[in-house]
Amino acid sequence: MGYLVLAGVVFGVNLLPAFGPPTWAVLVFFRLQSDLAAIPLVLVGAAAAAGGRLALAYGSRRYRNRLSPKRIANLEAARDAIAGGPKRAAAGLALFALSPLPSAQLFVAAGLVDAPLLPLTAAFFAGRIVSYTIYVTAASAAKESLGTILKGAFTSPLGIALQVLMLGGLVALVRIDWTRILTRRSGDSDPKGGRGNTPPRLPS
Repeated sequence: MGYLVLAGVVFGVNLLPAFGPPTWAVLVFFRLQSDLAAIPLVLVGAAAAAGGRLALAYGSRRYRNRLSPKRIANLEAARDAIAGGPKRAAAGLALFALSPLPSAQLFVAAGLVDAPLLPLTAAFFAGRIVSYTIYVTAASAAKESLGTILKGAFTSPLGIALQVLMLGGLVALVRIDWTRILTRRSGDSDPKGGRGNTPPRLPS
């Protein structure tokens, strides 16, 4: 029963698009306030977190369908620029697995640009297995200062500021005309030395 409660809490927290408590803090709390074993606690927590983020991304994808065709085309241009090619795709997987950035906004962005969600979620799950194991393993040693640790995790000014910046990034992702910007950059990097289709002028 305790693991079901844990899964429900973690899943709900990871459905929040912003300002949710960090999952590691929830797991540490359950570890120190219950008799749940560390290994299944980490596995259940990582699976529930991945499921919540995946649901959040799918919800964002449904919102994408309400955008204008121009907005959708811009988002697709941004997706192709960021994730086009094997190297960029691998970098995207690493971002979801290892990034210290708030994962909620990353999954919202992935849903908006219609990125492949299952590989990103798998990378997120693998990364969280490692990070949650570290936090839960260290929880017993930090038991006496648990209150201070959790309060800092929930109210950190730096964490709140980062969440606000990431939300601003989501607004920019939707509103910026990525198609025009990327087309202009493509023209500027013309290997023949011209700008777009305009031929270079000869000296008189």
